Amino acid sequence: MDTPSKTLLAQPLNPGETIGFFSPSSPVTVTAPNRFARARQFVESKGFRLKAGQLTHKADFYRAGSIQERAEELNQLLRDPQVRCVMSTIGGMNSNSLLPYLDYEAIKADPKIIIGYSDTTALLLGIYAQTGLITFYGPALVASFGEFPPLVDTTWDSFAQILVTPPALPYAYPLPPFWSDERLNWDNLVPERPKQCYDNDCRFLGNGKVSGRVLGGNLNTMSGIWGSPYMPEIGKGDILLIEDSLKDIATVERAFSLLKINGVFDRVAAILLGKHEGFNDSATGRRPVDVLLEVLGDRVPPLVDGFDCCHTHPMLTLPLGSQIQIDFESNKIELISPYLIHQ
Repeated sequence: MDTPSKTLLAQPLNPGETIGFFSPSSPVTVTAPNRFARARQFVESKGFRLKAGQLTHKADFYRAGSIQERAEELNQLLRDPQVRCVMSTIGGMNSNSLLPYLDYEAIKADPKIIIGYSDTTALLLGIYAQTGLITFYGPALVASFGEFPPLVDTTWDSFAQILVTPPALPYAYPLPPFWSDERLNWDNLVPERPKQCYDNDCRFLGNGKVSGRVLGGNLNTMSGIWGSPYMPEIGKGDILLIEDSLKDIATVERAFSLLKINGVFDRVAAILLGKHEGFNDSATGRRPVDVLLEVLGDRVPPLVDGFDCCHTHPMLTLPLGSQIQIDFESNKIELISPYLIHQ
């Protein structure tokens, strides 16, 4: 594991600038053409240019291209001075393969916004570990902005609030009033019906205020970089973001226990547990937080259960490596340190 020696910040994203998109793992521009087209139209309607990575409309069975092709696709966008934001199209399973081949010197020479979620966690954390650049756990082009209204609109509002018109600090996240994890309308031209939505049940389990550097992302993906130079060391006082998707309860217990036996829970000041899309409780009636509390045992750090920076819709945008504060008395999560230049 590695700790960056200094922090790098990118510039805010200005209307009219170029967002480059790449496919680090799954070939979603091929497998979901309607959702891809809808996502492009949506982002362009907001006043931004899009630059397609070289693997757009290409597939190599389970992935968008070879390891070298996928790394080169990302490197081309990182080296392009016109591209000010680099966004993944979706996740998958193999983003960690790219890490030894990325142009980290280009990232340090021209820091830009790098954003995605799920399997892209490997790249977000690896880039932060190697360069100190604050990266962003947030929307992916096809998976997030190919969603139908009204969920996509709330996702965009957070993206734009954090990255296009950065707020004065401290900034308190407005939690979405509703959310959904229904697997519906993925590649439809028009929605079959609106997704079933639920009232937001995010809970704040703790007392007082806790502040620290936030790190983490998709827990299943982190196991693919654990112990490597691309996994930032989770240190004393950090705040840990963990979330997952479509896992069964046995897999979730194993993933939480990985953190337990590595002493992570003994070091962190608090935990942000994201909502779990499509959780399979194996007829136990238990939720991910129940499993986490069992794994934690006698020492339970302050905990947010159900933060909306995860696979469910809508999705909030969170700067990894920045300082945040959780107020357990007023149920607020706040950004408290600059995460973009001139903020």
